[in-house]
Amino acid sequence: MIVLQVVSFFPEFVERFYSKGFYVWISHIWRISLGSLAFSVGDCLYGIVIFLLLRWFWIKRKTGKLYKKDNFLQLLSFVSVFYFLFYISWATNYYRVPLFDKMNIQREYSDADLLKFTTKLIAKTNAVQLQIAKSKNTKIDFPYSQEQVFQMNLNGYGHLAQQYPYLKYEHESIKKSLISLPLTYMGFAGYLNPFTNEAQVNYMLPMYTFPTTATHEMAHQLGYASESECNFIGFLASIKNDDPYFQYSGYAFALRYCLHNWEVRNPKILKQLLKTVNPGILKNYKESENFWKQYETFIETGFKIFYDNLLKFNQQKDGLDSYSKFVNLMVNYYQGKPI
Repeated sequence: MIVLQVVSFFPEFVERFYSKGFYVWISHIWRISLGSLAFSVGDCLYGIVIFLLLRWFWIKRKTGKLYKKDNFLQLLSFVSVFYFLFYISWATNYYRVPLFDKMNIQREYSDADLLKFTTKLIAKTNAVQLQIAKSKNTKIDFPYSQEQVFQMNLNGYGHLAQQYPYLKYEHESIKKSLISLPLTYMGFAGYLNPFTNEAQVNYMLPMYTFPTTATHEMAHQLGYASESECNFIGFLASIKNDDPYFQYSGYAFALRYCLHNWEVRNPKILKQLLKTVNPGILKNYKESENFWKQYETFIETGFKIFYDNLLKFNQQKDGLDSYSKFVNLMVNYYQGKPI
């Protein structure tokens, strides 16, 4: 913990020796070893660890008062090993050089900048939706299987790496999570297992969101820990895909974040903007909304409070709000550029 507090002041050191050095080596080993396996090894390991922890608590329930100190030290030992492995295998990437600095992107933007970008994004998303559906009123239904999506996502990352070589994706290890139902109740679309470097995607998701969710988790595999940065990388990898369905997934994903931003900033402008969005796109948004509403429980609230604090502890001071901070990256990245 002391070492991590020290290295947090030296992002260039972390970037050079961990993110571009040790992490690349260890992550490739895991992905090469486990990528070809059809099932999620990480999910299985989590199941085993949870079972052993519950078993330990059950055994210790009778001796808890007699050996309180010993039991506490055993539990502390487990947590310390877990903490060490978490950071050595992936989480030190929280302290690397921010993408804002690597790509020379400004951090702040005005309402005028956001309005200009949102307007252009609506036009682009409308165009792709109309290209696929041939009707403004028809929602997009994906024609590909989830396994095909995993393979086809490599196309977008391939094009992205031509422009930004440090975003080159190698050694595929993307899987449908075995714990997708619990993930849904927790409110998560996917996650990266930091110990096995497997990208886990919730297979229950509406399919139009599936490609960009997968590219987001693939960005985590590349060593980007910031949620906003992974949203941005995942968005770029989706819209650079040759397939229009994948482009739609990326554009619709980005547009939803921009519209939510206006919901907070100025609801009147939001209403005006929504009138210009094709009804088919809004139907896809409603599809997602209805999906998540089915699984809303106190469990989601509890896990999101936990994850919010975990992000804040790991240099993401905005917590869960950091997901939407990728709007800053998009707006400023596209200043003076076509979308």
